[in-house]
Amino acid sequence: MKRVIWIEKKSGNLVGPAKIGWVEVKEKGKRLEYQKQIFRSLRGQGYKSNFFDMKTGDEYWISGCRKDGRDALYNTDVEIDENALEEYWIKIRGVPENLAKNKFRAPGKY
Repeated sequence: MKRVIWIEKKSGNLVGPAKIGWVEVKEKGKRLEYQKQIFRSLRGQGYKSNFFDMKTGDEYWISGCRKDGRDALYNTDVEIDENALEEYWIKIRGVPENLAKNKFRAPGKY
């Protein structure tokens, strides 16, 4: 199953660069594939992270995108893949006027 997902690199920092893109969900969500990266669940063992890159070991926060856009824990820059723009801005967020926007600053919860 493919879904548009929030992917934020957390290795070494609480705030990292984030992307939104199509992810292939496998093994009931325990393994995710994004472009050439394969992520495996940390099964609750991460600090502010829930997946790790199987090749590099870098930790990530990966989750479904929220309708209110408050996906980040702390303010961070986000880039949306071109092929995910319509799904994100129209179907998930409901703001079609932002359809051409593929970079933005995500507000954090804190």
